[in-house]
Amino acid sequence: MKKSIVGLALGAIAGVFDVIPMILQDLSWDANLSAFTLWLVVGFLISVTEIKVPGWLKGMLIAFLVLLPSAIIIGAKEPFSLVPIAILTSILGALLGYTYPRVAKT
Repeated sequence: MKKSIVGLALGAIAGVFDVIPMILQDLSWDANLSAFTLWLVVGFLISVTEIKVPGWLKGMLIAFLVLLPSAIIIGAKEPFSLVPIAILTSILGALLGYTYPRVAKT
């Protein structure tokens, strides 16, 4: 239970970092909510999934798997917007995957 809460908390932090530029761009509330929720799910999945890869890679893999359905929809309408989304997903996913085991130990 504690591990899940830590994962959700770290996911919420990542969600805030992801949503801030979206709010500044005046994107819709549903896009902001979708992005924030994505990171909550990623944080939770990182906390409950055991894959024998480095933490940063685990975070990136889970983040991209969770992003995939949204990326297909976004890419069909705005393919160029996938570049910053992929960059931020790589960075935040890797940071979550790297940070989670260090925070969850304490």
